[in-house]
Amino acid sequence: MKLAGKIVSVNINAKKGGRKFPVKEAIVNEEGIKGDGHSGNWHRQVSLLSYDSMLAFNEKAKNKAASLANGTFVETVPGDFGENITTSGIDLKKLHTGDRLIFSGKAGSRASQRRQGKEDISADGVILEVTQIGKECPAPCNIYRRVGSCIMPGKGIFCKVIRTGTIKCGDSIFIK
Repeated sequence: MKLAGKIVSVNINAKKGGRKFPVKEAIVNEEGIKGDGHSGNWHRQVSLLSYDSMLAFNEKAKNKAASLANGTFVETVPGDFGENITTSGIDLKKLHTGDRLIFSGKAGSRASQRRQGKEDISADGVILEVTQIGKECPAPCNIYRRVGSCIMPGKGIFCKVIRTGTIKCGDSIFIK
């Protein structure tokens, strides 16, 4: 198992089809993130998007806006693309269907125990399994209409819940 990154933001919205809003922490139950409109008995219970992808989108959109007559630019922030978890340090493009991600807020305090072979981080923490890479977006969605494009179809990933628990900003992400 390899430490791959961390959670930058956890985002939820009770409604489907739009941006999600950051929360300090969230309960992940058998159907996804409690209180989120996309939770349910299906393969896309939780969505992830890289913060780096969002920053690249903002830079491209800013440059494009500078060349337009009206110069309109809407900077995106975590949750704006409808993702539940905004990540940092993990290359989501390198993941495959079936890969498992373990989320743990206890990784830093257990590092020396793991090096000594005494601690197994997989014994606790939320586990998600990648079920879909990217998605097809319906005709211009609400996100597209708000910011002029949507990067979830090409940059986002979707997961189902394997083990429940709580996640929060700053939690470590491991690839199993």
